[in-house]
Amino acid sequence: MQERISIIGDGQMGLVLADALRSRELPVSMWGPFEDVVEVLARTRENPGRMPGFKLDDAVHVTSDAGEAMAAATIAINAIPSQFIRPVWSKLAASVPAGCSIISVAKGIENDTLLRPSEVLAEVVADAGACCALSGPTIATELAAHQPAVLVAASKDASLVERVQQCFDVPWLRIYGGSDLIGVELAGACKNVIALAAGMCDGLSLGDNAKSAVLARGLAEITRLGVAMGAQAETFYGVAGVGDLATTCFSPHGRNRTCGEAIGKGATLSEYEAQTHSVVEGVATAKSVVLLARQYAVEMPIVEVVHAVLFGDLPPAHGVLKLMQRASGPE
Repeated sequence: MQERISIIGDGQMGLVLADALRSRELPVSMWGPFEDVVEVLARTRENPGRMPGFKLDDAVHVTSDAGEAMAAATIAINAIPSQFIRPVWSKLAASVPAGCSIISVAKGIENDTLLRPSEVLAEVVADAGACCALSGPTIATELAAHQPAVLVAASKDASLVERVQQCFDVPWLRIYGGSDLIGVELAGACKNVIALAAGMCDGLSLGDNAKSAVLARGLAEITRLGVAMGAQAETFYGVAGVGDLATTCFSPHGRNRTCGEAIGKGATLSEYEAQTHSVVEGVATAKSVVLLARQYAVEMPIVEVVHAVLFGDLPPAHGVLKLMQRASGPE
């Protein structure tokens, strides 16, 4: 059976995933939440506000009609940011074919419920099939240029993992499979918060030693939370964990690192958000991760400092001092 793919979200990840799927000559539809953007994309095959210079394959059906987008879909891809999954998919749910599997590439945790993307989707789209998280180091401009990348597809349904691997079996992508859905989703969400801290290091000109320390200790924090929530520790030392974390902390294209850098240089969060065209997932996720850490009694000092800088008026430099003054102990 040939898969029919519906991509929900016309941002960077939606576009580059559509590009990969079309290279496999799979039928692909794309739906976006903003009719004016969808109209331009359908007509020009470009979304200059999100990905300048990228041209979408003419064979991708672009529509703002949910019924059209979902017609006969066997797999739907969620490329909607985490905090918007519930409202967007609540409107789409009636159009999702029964048994349609869902792949989520969102990296965050819903604020009000502290649910992961797959959990939100399971609540909202009751008749859907199994859910899979597809995650890893995914700088969209590199994927658009067909530069090599490795991702992990994680689901409790092994057959869905195999289907995802087949769909994205293109020369520039290698998809590993796994069953640790909790770990893969938590790794993708939490690394964005640590990347904000890494960006603050850049903004404060603290050097690579400090930023590498943030990465290493941040990974320890993420792993502690993940294990407490039932994930496998090994997941955080793989592609979806340290792999994605390293890219997000060091790449100049990383949204969360860039946001942290601006704040480290003196910008306020509101000032930065007013001038960016992209959703910085780590900002909202910081609120959720702090609450999860407290709920599971897990120590996450870097996350706590990031949260205090973003929402508690703690100057970034004072946050660094606070971390450095912590008592020494075993690693």
